Amino acid sequence: MLLSPAVSDLTGSYRLYKRAVFEAVLPQVVSRGYVFQMEILVRARYCAYSIGEVPITFVDRIYGSSKMGGSEFVQYLQGLWQLFVSL
Repeated sequence: MLLSPAVSDLTGSYRLYKRAVFEAVLPQVVSRGYVFQMEILVRARYCAYSIGEVPITFVDRIYGSSKMGGSEFVQYLQGLWQLFVSL
């Protein structure tokens, strides 16, 4: 919401990017991990590229546990802030 990405889900859909989009946007991308997906979408939108989504459906986890722990959450928030101030 803070960055107005104009998509319904920042990390949970299937996307295809045209080569020209990657060539224009990737040199600006500085984040890694979970924030990368958000950053490339936001930067593509700020460059006026159209963004289409193909939603996917997640099923509830039966085995195992989430890969996202406290440190990943903190990294995500830091990356979000860095992206917000760099736009």
